[in-house]
Amino acid sequence: MSNVKAHIITIGDELLIGQVIDTNSAWIAQHLNKLGIDVVRRVAVGDDRDAIWQALEEAILKPGVVIITGGLGPTADDITKPLLCEFFEGKLVVDERVLDHVKNIFAKRNRPFLERNRKQAEVPDNCTVLFNKMGTAPGMWWEEEDQVVVALPGVPFEMASIMENEVLPRLAQKFNSDAIEHRSVITAGEGESFVAEKLQDIESALPLHIRLAYLPGSGMVKLRLTGRGAMKEQLITDLNLWQQKLAERLGNIVVALEDIPLEMILGKWFLANKVTLGIAESCTGGYLAHHITQVMGASAYFKGCIVCYSNDVKESVLGVKKETIEAEGAISEKTAIEMAQGAFRVLKSDYAIGITGLMSEGGESYKTEVGTVWMAVADKDNVKTKKFWFPYDRVRNKEMAVSMGMLMLWKFVCEFKS
Repeated sequence: MSNVKAHIITIGDELLIGQVIDTNSAWIAQHLNKLGIDVVRRVAVGDDRDAIWQALEEAILKPGVVIITGGLGPTADDITKPLLCEFFEGKLVVDERVLDHVKNIFAKRNRPFLERNRKQAEVPDNCTVLFNKMGTAPGMWWEEEDQVVVALPGVPFEMASIMENEVLPRLAQKFNSDAIEHRSVITAGEGESFVAEKLQDIESALPLHIRLAYLPGSGMVKLRLTGRGAMKEQLITDLNLWQQKLAERLGNIVVALEDIPLEMILGKWFLANKVTLGIAESCTGGYLAHHITQVMGASAYFKGCIVCYSNDVKESVLGVKKETIEAEGAISEKTAIEMAQGAFRVLKSDYAIGITGLMSEGGESYKTEVGTVWMAVADKDNVKTKKFWFPYDRVRNKEMAVSMGMLMLWKFVCEFKS
């Protein structure tokens, strides 16, 4: 069956007031997409009966899938389960397998089993129960001809477990959808308009079953090719061909042909070239090192980070000259150079980066504009520096500094390969 549509409904007041960020709908959409199921709408509603009922009525499609998360707990604000029971004209009954599972969880945790907890084992009598091995609230599945409605707990790891073990295999079996495939080209150093201008004729020549999206970010533009077709192998061949055309046209601004973060692109390069990295951070406070170590296996190439927030540490640990700081300032090109060279020397790495700047009012603000950041990247023979200015708040300035630092490091290693 082609062109199966899906709606995702996430439930909870905490989502609407921003207390909790909705990661569930993004996860679900990504995994439905892999099955060839198009998510056409995502909506968040509060713990309000009328709002949930209306969202359900609007979501029912044929053929289609509705995925609901949240509101399945044992407390008074968890109203989704009785509402669904009424919506599908069923009645709540105790599922003995779920009840035994819930009791076993409480026993293992050495906690008393309350009558309230028995409600977790109650399910509508006309649904298929989806076992939740990671928690107490089961999932529920309703199916009628070419329509499926699924209700899942809102706890992300519980939702994902039920989706992977119960929901996705059932959907794959029920809906034999057209394949949907994606290919990426990641570029850095040029803006979206420049990239689009370079690709104008290629984009115009794309076949109808393939479309191109531009996703600009911090110093990068991600290109995503999306293709849909009944014959998966042919679709993959087509996408690979157009991905290669894009990459060849854009040349040296291409940094990767897969949608992975820059820290992973760097990590792969360092591993492949068997070289190491050291970091000296002042204004970013170790945030760059945090990104680098988000990559599994980073210990093979990452020597460490010296967070030299104070001038004393810059001098005593990294060897930044006192006269440099007095004459040029802690936020200066020369200080960034001496920080990078100090990290290179102290950490005994093949490459090093030094970052110093002013993220918000205070410190050297009397002589340095807020948002000013100096960076230096060095190896044994070369040093590159760059001055940045970020006009945002403290948190966003740190994020931008780290993104630009990784991009600067990438350009440096590409220019001065060991």
